[in-house]
Amino acid sequence: MLGELFSAAFTAPAFNWICSPAVTELETIVLDWLARLLNLPAGYLSEGQGGGVIHGSASEAVLTVMVAARERHLEKACKGLEGQEKERKKSEVRSRLVALGSEQSHSCTAKGALIAGVCFKSIHCNMEDDLAMTGAGLKAMLEECKQQGLEPFYLTTTMGTTATCATDRFGEIKDVLKDHPDIWVHVDAAYAGAALVCEEYQHHTEHFAAFDSFNMNMHKWLLTNFDASCLFIRYRASLTSALSITPSFLRNNFSASGLVTDYRDWQIPLGRRFRALKIWFVLRTYGISGLKAHIRNHVKIGEMFTGLVIGRADLFKVLTPPAFALTVLTVVPRSSGTANAVNGAIANGTANGETQVGVADGLESENKALSLSNGEVPHSDVDTLAKANETTKEVYELINSRGEIFLTSAVVNGIYIIRVVSANPKAEEKYLRRAFDILVETAEEVLAKDDGGKKRETNGVVG
Repeated sequence: MLGELFSAAFTAPAFNWICSPAVTELETIVLDWLARLLNLPAGYLSEGQGGGVIHGSASEAVLTVMVAARERHLEKACKGLEGQEKERKKSEVRSRLVALGSEQSHSCTAKGALIAGVCFKSIHCNMEDDLAMTGAGLKAMLEECKQQGLEPFYLTTTMGTTATCATDRFGEIKDVLKDHPDIWVHVDAAYAGAALVCEEYQHHTEHFAAFDSFNMNMHKWLLTNFDASCLFIRYRASLTSALSITPSFLRNNFSASGLVTDYRDWQIPLGRRFRALKIWFVLRTYGISGLKAHIRNHVKIGEMFTGLVIGRADLFKVLTPPAFALTVLTVVPRSSGTANAVNGAIANGTANGETQVGVADGLESENKALSLSNGEVPHSDVDTLAKANETTKEVYELINSRGEIFLTSAVVNGIYIIRVVSANPKAEEKYLRRAFDILVETAEEVLAKDDGGKKRETNGVVG
Protein backbone atom coordinates (compact mmCIF):
# COMPACT_ATOMS: atom_id res chain seq x y z
CA MET A 1 0.00 0.00 0.00
CA LEU A 2 2.91 2.33 0.72
CA GLY A 3 4.25 1.71 -2.78
CA GLU A 4 0.80 2.52 -4.19
CA LEU A 5 0.76 5.81 -2.29
CA PHE A 6 4.17 6.82 -3.62
CA SER A 7 3.16 5.77 -7.12
CA ALA A 8 0.06 7.94 -6.95
CA ALA A 9 2.13 10.87 -5.71
CA PHE A 10 4.53 10.64 -8.66
CA THR A 11 1.61 10.46 -11.16
CA ALA A 12 4.04 9.69 -13.98
CA PRO A 13 2.60 9.03 -17.48
CA ALA A 14 5.30 6.39 -18.10
CA PHE A 15 4.41 5.61 -21.70
CA ASN A 16 7.99 5.90 -22.89
CA TRP A 17 11.47 6.08 -21.46
CA ILE A 18 12.15 9.75 -22.11
CA CYS A 19 9.16 10.99 -20.08
CA SER A 20 9.59 8.51 -17.19
CA PRO A 21 13.06 6.93 -17.19
CA ALA A 22 13.01 5.88 -13.51
CA VAL A 23 9.61 4.21 -13.90
CA THR A 24 10.84 2.30 -16.93
CA GLU A 25 14.17 1.22 -15.46
CA LEU A 26 12.68 0.03 -12.17
CA GLU A 27 10.03 -2.02 -13.98
CA THR A 28 12.70 -3.79 -16.00
CA ILE A 29 14.77 -4.49 -12.88
CA VAL A 30 12.00 -5.80 -10.60
CA LEU A 31 10.54 -8.01 -13.31
CA ASP A 32 13.93 -9.59 -13.92
CA TRP A 33 14.10 -10.21 -10.16
CA LEU A 34 10.67 -11.80 -10.27
CA ALA A 35 11.47 -13.93 -13.32
CA ARG A 36 14.48 -15.40 -11.54
CA LEU A 37 12.47 -15.91 -8.36
CA LEU A 38 9.81 -17.83 -10.32
CA ASN A 39 12.47 -19.98 -12.03
CA LEU A 40 11.48 -18.81 -15.50
CA PRO A 41 13.89 -19.76 -18.30
CA ALA A 42 16.65 -17.24 -19.08
CA GLY A 43 14.93 -16.35 -22.36
CA TYR A 44 12.28 -14.41 -20.42
CA LEU A 45 14.86 -11.99 -18.96
CA SER A 46 15.49 -8.52 -20.37
CA GLU A 47 19.20 -9.21 -20.76
CA GLY A 48 18.35 -11.49 -23.66
CA GLN A 49 15.63 -11.19 -26.30
CA GLY A 50 12.76 -11.29 -23.83
CA GLY A 51 11.61 -9.33 -20.82
CA GLY A 52 8.67 -8.47 -18.60
CA VAL A 53 5.97 -5.82 -18.44
CA ILE A 54 3.33 -5.02 -15.83
CA HIS A 55 -0.28 -5.04 -17.02
CA GLY A 56 -3.53 -4.40 -15.21
CA SER A 57 -4.87 -7.96 -15.38
CA ALA A 58 -4.26 -11.39 -16.87
CA SER A 59 -7.11 -10.73 -19.29
CA GLU A 60 -5.24 -7.71 -20.64
CA ALA A 61 -2.10 -9.82 -20.96
CA VAL A 62 -3.93 -12.55 -22.89
CA LEU A 63 -5.44 -10.06 -25.33
CA THR A 64 -2.07 -8.36 -25.83
CA VAL A 65 -0.17 -11.53 -26.67
CA MET A 66 -3.04 -12.80 -28.81
CA VAL A 67 -2.80 -9.68 -30.97
CA ALA A 68 0.97 -10.17 -31.19
CA ALA A 69 0.46 -13.83 -32.14
CA ARG A 70 -2.06 -12.88 -34.81
CA GLU A 71 0.23 -10.31 -36.37
CA ARG A 72 3.21 -12.67 -36.30
CA HIS A 73 1.19 -15.33 -38.06
CA LEU A 74 -0.13 -12.90 -40.68
CA GLU A 75 3.30 -11.43 -41.41
CA LYS A 76 4.74 -14.88 -41.98
CA ALA A 77 1.82 -15.87 -44.22
CA CYS A 78 2.25 -12.69 -46.28
CA LYS A 79 6.04 -12.70 -46.48
CA GLY A 80 7.28 -11.23 -49.76
CA LEU A 81 3.98 -9.56 -50.62
CA GLU A 82 3.42 -5.81 -50.76
CA GLY A 83 0.58 -3.29 -51.06
CA GLN A 84 -2.91 -4.44 -51.95
CA GLU A 85 -1.78 -7.98 -52.62
CA LYS A 86 -0.51 -8.23 -49.05
CA GLU A 87 -3.70 -6.76 -47.60
CA ARG A 88 -5.87 -9.18 -49.59
CA LYS A 89 -3.77 -12.10 -48.40
CA LYS A 90 -4.04 -10.90 -44.80
CA SER A 91 -7.81 -10.71 -45.03
CA GLU A 92 -7.97 -14.19 -46.51
CA VAL A 93 -5.75 -15.73 -43.83
CA ARG A 94 -7.39 -13.80 -41.00
CA SER A 95 -10.75 -15.37 -41.82
CA ARG A 96 -9.26 -18.80 -41.07
CA LEU A 97 -7.46 -17.97 -37.83
CA VAL A 98 -8.52 -19.69 -34.64
CA ALA A 99 -7.34 -19.23 -31.04
CA LEU A 100 -7.36 -22.29 -28.80
CA GLY A 101 -7.78 -22.92 -25.09
CA SER A 102 -9.11 -25.71 -22.94
CA GLU A 103 -12.65 -25.92 -21.61
CA GLN A 104 -11.16 -25.01 -18.25
CA SER A 105 -9.22 -21.98 -19.53
CA HIS A 106 -10.32 -18.63 -18.17
CA SER A 107 -13.00 -16.93 -20.24
CA CYS A 108 -10.56 -14.14 -21.08
CA THR A 109 -9.20 -16.28 -23.94
CA ALA A 110 -12.61 -16.48 -25.62
CA LYS A 111 -13.14 -12.77 -24.97
CA GLY A 112 -9.71 -11.94 -26.35
CA ALA A 113 -10.52 -13.84 -29.54
CA LEU A 114 -13.75 -11.88 -29.85
CA ILE A 115 -11.90 -8.57 -29.55
CA ALA A 116 -9.08 -9.70 -31.86
CA GLY A 117 -11.62 -10.70 -34.52
CA VAL A 118 -10.71 -14.39 -34.70
CA CYS A 119 -12.49 -17.66 -33.99
CA PHE A 120 -12.12 -19.52 -30.70
CA LYS A 121 -12.31 -23.25 -30.09
CA SER A 122 -12.05 -25.05 -26.75
CA ILE A 123 -10.31 -28.34 -26.09
CA HIS A 124 -12.20 -30.90 -24.01
CA CYS A 125 -10.74 -31.90 -20.63
CA ASN A 126 -11.57 -35.25 -19.04
CA MET A 127 -12.15 -35.99 -15.38
CA GLU A 128 -9.64 -38.86 -15.49
CA ASP A 129 -7.00 -36.27 -16.43
CA ASP A 130 -8.00 -34.11 -13.47
CA LEU A 131 -9.47 -31.60 -15.95
CA ALA A 132 -6.04 -30.76 -17.39
CA MET A 133 -5.41 -30.18 -21.07
CA THR A 134 -3.44 -33.12 -22.47
CA GLY A 135 -1.30 -33.61 -25.52
CA ALA A 136 -3.85 -36.04 -26.92
CA GLY A 137 -6.66 -33.52 -26.50
CA LEU A 138 -4.63 -30.80 -28.20
CA LYS A 139 -3.65 -33.10 -31.06
CA ALA A 140 -7.27 -34.06 -31.67
CA MET A 141 -8.26 -30.39 -31.82
CA LEU A 142 -5.45 -29.56 -34.25
CA GLU A 143 -6.64 -32.37 -36.51
CA GLU A 144 -10.20 -31.07 -36.30
CA CYS A 145 -9.05 -27.56 -37.24
CA LYS A 146 -7.12 -28.93 -40.20
CA GLN A 147 -10.18 -30.78 -41.46
CA GLN A 148 -12.23 -27.58 -41.16
CA GLY A 149 -9.67 -25.48 -43.01
CA LEU A 150 -8.83 -23.42 -39.92
CA GLU A 151 -5.37 -22.17 -38.93
CA PRO A 152 -4.59 -22.31 -35.19
CA PHE A 153 -2.21 -19.47 -34.34
CA TYR A 154 -2.51 -19.14 -30.56
CA LEU A 155 -2.99 -21.43 -27.54
CA THR A 156 -3.65 -20.62 -23.90
CA THR A 157 -2.31 -23.23 -21.53
CA THR A 158 -3.00 -22.93 -17.82
CA MET A 159 -1.22 -23.47 -14.56
CA GLY A 160 -4.05 -23.44 -12.03
CA THR A 161 -7.38 -23.29 -13.85
CA THR A 162 -10.07 -21.05 -12.39
CA ALA A 163 -12.54 -23.75 -11.36
CA THR A 164 -10.28 -26.48 -9.99
CA CYS A 165 -6.67 -25.23 -10.17
CA ALA A 166 -5.76 -27.93 -12.67
CA THR A 167 -2.40 -27.68 -14.41
CA ASP A 168 -2.16 -28.55 -18.07
CA ARG A 169 0.32 -31.21 -19.22
CA PHE A 170 3.03 -28.86 -20.45
CA GLY A 171 5.43 -31.61 -21.52
CA GLU A 172 2.81 -33.34 -23.67
CA ILE A 173 1.73 -30.02 -25.17
CA LYS A 174 5.31 -29.13 -26.04
CA ASP A 175 5.81 -32.47 -27.79
CA VAL A 176 2.64 -32.09 -29.87
CA LEU A 177 3.55 -28.56 -30.92
CA LYS A 178 6.92 -29.61 -32.31
CA ASP A 179 4.97 -30.20 -35.52
CA HIS A 180 3.24 -26.80 -35.19
CA PRO A 181 6.03 -24.32 -34.42
CA ASP A 182 4.04 -21.28 -35.58
CA ILE A 183 1.46 -21.51 -32.79
CA TRP A 184 2.04 -18.95 -30.04
CA VAL A 185 1.79 -20.66 -26.65
CA HIS A 186 0.86 -18.57 -23.63
CA VAL A 187 0.94 -19.86 -20.05
CA ASP A 188 -1.82 -18.34 -17.92
CA ALA A 189 -0.72 -18.74 -14.31
CA ALA A 190 -2.64 -15.75 -12.98
CA TYR A 191 -3.27 -17.25 -9.54
CA ALA A 192 -1.12 -20.37 -9.17
CA GLY A 193 2.00 -18.80 -10.68
CA ALA A 194 2.76 -17.29 -7.28
CA ALA A 195 3.57 -20.80 -6.00
CA LEU A 196 6.62 -20.87 -8.27
CA VAL A 197 8.52 -18.92 -5.62
CA CYS A 198 8.76 -22.29 -3.82
CA GLU A 199 11.24 -24.84 -5.15
CA GLU A 200 8.74 -27.69 -4.83
CA TYR A 201 6.61 -26.14 -7.57
CA GLN A 202 9.35 -25.00 -9.93
CA HIS A 203 9.34 -28.23 -11.93
CA HIS A 204 6.31 -26.74 -13.70
CA THR A 205 8.59 -24.29 -15.54
CA GLU A 206 10.68 -27.07 -17.08
CA HIS A 207 9.02 -26.73 -20.49
CA PHE A 208 8.41 -22.96 -20.55
CA ALA A 209 11.48 -22.34 -22.70
CA ALA A 210 9.50 -23.82 -25.59
CA PHE A 211 6.58 -21.42 -25.08
CA ASP A 212 6.20 -17.76 -26.02
CA SER A 213 4.78 -15.96 -22.98
CA PHE A 214 3.92 -16.39 -19.31
CA ASN A 215 1.72 -14.36 -17.00
CA MET A 216 1.07 -14.32 -13.25
CA ASN A 217 -0.75 -11.84 -11.03
CA MET A 218 1.14 -10.72 -7.96
CA HIS A 219 -2.10 -9.18 -6.73
CA LYS A 220 -3.78 -12.57 -6.43
CA TRP A 221 -1.52 -14.55 -4.11
CA LEU A 222 1.73 -12.68 -3.61
CA LEU A 223 0.93 -9.95 -1.10
CA THR A 224 0.54 -7.13 -3.61
CA ASN A 225 -2.54 -4.94 -3.90
CA PHE A 226 -4.40 -4.70 -7.21
CA ASP A 227 -3.21 -4.23 -9.92
CA ALA A 228 0.07 -5.98 -10.68
CA SER A 229 -0.21 -8.51 -13.51
CA CYS A 230 3.25 -9.54 -14.68
CA LEU A 231 3.65 -10.64 -18.30
CA PHE A 232 6.90 -12.16 -19.54
CA ILE A 233 7.76 -12.51 -23.23
CA ARG A 234 10.43 -14.75 -24.75
CA TYR A 235 10.87 -12.60 -27.86
CA ARG A 236 9.95 -9.00 -27.14
CA ALA A 237 10.32 -8.09 -30.82
CA SER A 238 7.20 -10.16 -31.55
CA LEU A 239 5.27 -7.91 -29.19
CA THR A 240 6.73 -4.53 -30.12
CA SER A 241 6.55 -5.11 -33.87
CA ALA A 242 2.83 -5.82 -33.55
CA LEU A 243 1.97 -2.94 -31.23
CA SER A 244 4.43 -0.16 -32.09
CA ILE A 245 2.96 2.92 -33.75
CA THR A 246 5.05 6.08 -33.50
CA PRO A 247 3.38 9.38 -34.43
CA SER A 248 5.54 12.47 -34.68
CA PHE A 249 4.77 13.67 -31.17
CA LEU A 250 6.23 10.47 -29.66
CA ARG A 251 9.46 10.44 -31.67
CA ASN A 252 12.73 11.07 -29.83
CA ASN A 253 16.38 10.20 -30.24
CA PHE A 254 16.43 7.81 -27.28
CA SER A 255 13.61 5.66 -28.63
CA ALA A 256 15.04 5.82 -32.14
CA SER A 257 18.39 4.53 -30.86
CA GLY A 258 16.81 1.26 -29.78
CA LEU A 259 18.77 1.39 -26.53
CA VAL A 260 15.82 2.11 -24.23
CA THR A 261 12.50 0.40 -23.53
CA ASP A 262 9.22 2.11 -24.35
CA TYR A 263 6.57 0.10 -22.53
CA ARG A 264 3.82 1.71 -24.57
CA ASP A 265 4.79 -0.83 -27.24
CA TRP A 266 4.29 -3.73 -24.81
CA GLN A 267 0.63 -3.04 -24.05
CA ILE A 268 -2.68 -1.86 -25.51
CA PRO A 269 -3.00 1.51 -23.71
CA LEU A 270 -0.53 4.35 -24.19
CA GLY A 271 -0.19 5.64 -20.62
CA ARG A 272 0.56 3.50 -17.59
CA ARG A 273 1.03 3.71 -13.83
CA PHE A 274 4.17 3.29 -11.71
CA ARG A 275 3.20 -0.23 -10.61
CA ALA A 276 6.80 -1.42 -10.38
CA LEU A 277 7.25 0.60 -7.21
CA LYS A 278 4.79 -1.45 -5.17
CA ILE A 279 6.36 -4.68 -6.44
CA TRP A 280 9.74 -3.33 -5.31
CA PHE A 281 8.25 -2.61 -1.87
CA VAL A 282 6.80 -6.13 -1.61
CA LEU A 283 9.99 -7.90 -2.69
CA ARG A 284 12.18 -5.79 -0.41
CA THR A 285 9.79 -6.04 2.56
CA TYR A 286 9.09 -9.78 2.59
CA GLY A 287 12.16 -11.10 0.81
CA ILE A 288 12.38 -14.51 -0.81
CA SER A 289 12.02 -16.40 2.47
CA GLY A 290 8.95 -14.40 3.46
CA LEU A 291 7.17 -15.03 0.18
CA LYS A 292 7.94 -18.75 0.35
CA ALA A 293 6.64 -18.97 3.91
CA HIS A 294 3.45 -17.13 2.86
CA ILE A 295 2.69 -19.65 0.08
CA ARG A 296 3.62 -22.72 2.10
CA ASN A 297 1.46 -21.69 5.03
CA HIS A 298 -1.59 -21.39 2.79
CA VAL A 299 -0.93 -24.75 1.16
CA LYS A 300 -0.51 -26.36 4.57
CA ILE A 301 -3.81 -25.13 5.98
CA GLY A 302 -5.48 -25.96 2.66
CA GLU A 303 -4.30 -29.55 3.04
CA MET A 304 -5.64 -29.56 6.60
CA PHE A 305 -9.04 -28.46 5.30
CA THR A 306 -9.01 -31.17 2.62
CA GLY A 307 -8.30 -33.74 5.30
CA LEU A 308 -11.35 -32.58 7.24
CA VAL A 309 -13.52 -32.93 4.14
CA ILE A 310 -12.17 -36.42 3.41
CA GLY A 311 -12.98 -37.34 7.01
CA ARG A 312 -16.68 -36.70 6.39
CA ALA A 313 -17.16 -39.00 3.43
CA ASP A 314 -20.80 -39.40 4.45
CA LEU A 315 -21.37 -35.73 3.56
CA PHE A 316 -18.78 -34.68 1.00
CA LYS A 317 -16.67 -35.85 -1.89
CA VAL A 318 -13.47 -34.19 -3.08
CA LEU A 319 -13.95 -33.96 -6.83
CA THR A 320 -10.41 -33.22 -8.05
CA PRO A 321 -7.01 -33.41 -6.38
CA PRO A 322 -6.54 -30.38 -4.12
CA ALA A 323 -4.01 -27.94 -5.56
CA PHE A 324 -2.55 -24.55 -4.70
CA ALA A 325 -4.56 -24.25 -1.46
CA LEU A 326 -7.87 -24.98 -3.22
CA THR A 327 -10.29 -27.75 -2.26
CA VAL A 328 -13.12 -28.63 -4.65
CA LEU A 329 -16.01 -30.58 -3.18
CA THR A 330 -19.58 -31.71 -3.74
CA VAL A 331 -22.25 -32.73 -1.26
CA VAL A 332 -23.25 -36.41 -1.21
CA PRO A 333 -27.02 -36.68 -1.80
CA ARG A 334 -29.14 -39.06 0.25
CA SER A 335 -29.86 -41.24 -2.75
CA SER A 336 -26.20 -42.16 -3.15
CA GLY A 337 -25.99 -43.82 0.24
CA THR A 338 -23.11 -43.56 2.68
CA ALA A 339 -19.69 -43.04 1.14
CA ASN A 340 -17.58 -44.94 3.66
CA ALA A 341 -14.28 -44.90 1.79
CA VAL A 342 -13.54 -41.69 -0.03
CA ASN A 343 -10.46 -42.47 -2.04
CA GLY A 344 -8.81 -44.27 0.82
CA ALA A 345 -8.09 -40.77 2.17
CA ILE A 346 -5.37 -38.45 0.96
CA ALA A 347 -1.95 -40.01 0.96
CA ASN A 348 0.00 -38.91 4.00
CA GLY A 349 2.64 -36.31 3.23
CA THR A 350 3.39 -34.66 -0.05
CA ALA A 351 5.47 -35.29 -3.11
CA ASN A 352 7.41 -32.28 -4.34
CA GLY A 353 5.38 -30.21 -1.92
CA GLU A 354 2.10 -30.86 -3.73
CA THR A 355 -0.76 -32.82 -2.21
CA GLN A 356 -1.05 -36.22 -3.86
CA VAL A 357 -4.42 -37.93 -3.98
CA GLY A 358 -4.90 -41.62 -4.63
CA VAL A 359 -7.30 -41.47 -7.54
CA ALA A 360 -6.33 -44.59 -9.42
CA ASP A 361 -9.90 -45.14 -10.51
CA GLY A 362 -12.96 -43.04 -11.11
CA LEU A 363 -13.37 -39.42 -12.17
CA GLU A 364 -14.74 -40.33 -15.59
CA SER A 365 -16.49 -37.42 -17.24
CA GLU A 366 -18.35 -39.83 -19.51
CA ASN A 367 -20.46 -41.10 -16.62
CA LYS A 368 -20.37 -37.81 -14.71
CA ALA A 369 -18.64 -39.42 -11.75
CA LEU A 370 -19.10 -37.79 -8.39
CA SER A 371 -17.02 -40.32 -6.51
CA LEU A 372 -13.33 -40.57 -5.68
CA SER A 373 -13.87 -43.67 -3.55
CA ASN A 374 -11.78 -46.81 -3.94
CA GLY A 375 -14.19 -49.49 -5.03
CA GLU A 376 -17.27 -47.30 -4.85
CA VAL A 377 -19.41 -47.25 -7.96
CA PRO A 378 -19.36 -43.78 -9.60
CA HIS A 379 -22.69 -41.99 -9.95
CA SER A 380 -23.68 -42.44 -13.58
CA ASP A 381 -27.37 -42.03 -13.12
CA VAL A 382 -28.60 -38.73 -14.47
CA ASP A 383 -31.19 -38.33 -11.71
CA THR A 384 -28.55 -38.92 -9.04
CA LEU A 385 -26.27 -36.33 -10.62
CA ALA A 386 -29.12 -33.84 -10.81
CA LYS A 387 -29.92 -34.45 -7.14
CA ALA A 388 -26.28 -34.07 -6.14
CA ASN A 389 -26.05 -30.80 -8.05
CA GLU A 390 -29.27 -29.52 -6.51
CA THR A 391 -28.13 -30.41 -3.00
CA THR A 392 -24.66 -28.91 -3.42
CA LYS A 393 -26.09 -25.70 -4.86
CA GLU A 394 -28.60 -25.40 -2.02
CA VAL A 395 -25.85 -25.82 0.60
CA TYR A 396 -23.70 -23.25 -1.18
CA GLU A 397 -26.45 -20.64 -1.50
CA LEU A 398 -27.66 -21.14 2.07
CA ILE A 399 -24.16 -20.59 3.49
CA ASN A 400 -23.61 -17.43 1.45
CA SER A 401 -27.05 -16.05 2.30
CA ARG A 402 -26.25 -16.26 6.02
CA GLY A 403 -23.12 -14.18 5.60
CA GLU A 404 -20.68 -15.62 8.14
CA ILE A 405 -18.44 -16.94 5.36
CA PHE A 406 -18.58 -16.61 1.59
CA LEU A 407 -17.81 -19.47 -0.78
CA THR A 408 -17.50 -19.66 -4.56
CA SER A 409 -18.95 -22.26 -6.88
CA ALA A 410 -18.56 -23.51 -10.44
CA VAL A 411 -19.85 -26.20 -12.79
CA VAL A 412 -17.28 -28.55 -14.34
CA ASN A 413 -18.29 -31.27 -16.79
CA GLY A 414 -21.88 -30.96 -15.60
CA ILE A 415 -21.01 -31.23 -11.89
CA TYR A 416 -21.85 -28.40 -9.49
CA ILE A 417 -18.94 -27.79 -7.12
CA ILE A 418 -18.11 -25.72 -4.06
CA ARG A 419 -14.64 -24.16 -3.94
CA VAL A 420 -12.79 -23.38 -0.71
CA VAL A 421 -9.43 -21.65 -0.95
CA SER A 422 -7.13 -20.66 1.90
CA ALA A 423 -4.95 -18.21 -0.06
CA ASN A 424 -5.77 -15.06 1.84
CA PRO A 425 -3.16 -13.09 3.82
CA LYS A 426 -5.42 -13.26 6.88
CA ALA A 427 -6.24 -16.96 6.53
CA GLU A 428 -5.62 -19.05 9.64
CA GLU A 429 -6.32 -22.66 10.55
CA LYS A 430 -9.06 -21.66 12.98
CA TYR A 431 -10.99 -19.88 10.23
CA LEU A 432 -10.76 -22.88 7.90
CA ARG A 433 -11.96 -25.14 10.70
CA ARG A 434 -14.90 -22.85 11.31
CA ALA A 435 -15.70 -22.85 7.60
CA PHE A 436 -15.68 -26.64 7.65
CA ASP A 437 -18.03 -26.69 10.67
CA ILE A 438 -20.42 -24.40 8.80
CA LEU A 439 -20.29 -26.68 5.76
CA VAL A 440 -21.07 -29.71 7.91
CA GLU A 441 -23.91 -28.00 9.78
CA THR A 442 -25.49 -26.67 6.61
CA ALA A 443 -25.10 -29.92 4.66
CA GLU A 444 -26.70 -31.87 7.50
CA GLU A 445 -29.51 -29.33 7.66
CA VAL A 446 -30.25 -29.58 3.95
CA LEU A 447 -29.94 -33.37 3.87
CA ALA A 448 -32.17 -33.78 6.93
CA LYS A 449 -34.82 -31.66 5.25
CA ASP A 450 -34.57 -33.78 2.11
CA ASP A 451 -34.79 -36.92 4.23
CA GLY A 452 -37.86 -35.76 6.15
CA GLY A 453 -35.89 -35.22 9.34
CA LYS A 454 -34.54 -38.78 9.62
CA LYS A 455 -31.11 -39.24 11.20
CA ARG A 456 -28.21 -40.34 9.07
CA GLU A 457 -26.01 -43.35 9.75
CA THR A 458 -22.25 -42.81 9.68
CA ASN A 459 -19.93 -45.81 10.18
CA GLY A 460 -22.69 -47.67 11.94
CA VAL A 461 -23.54 -44.79 14.27
CA VAL A 462 -26.86 -42.96 13.94
CA GLY A 463 -26.67 -39.23 14.57
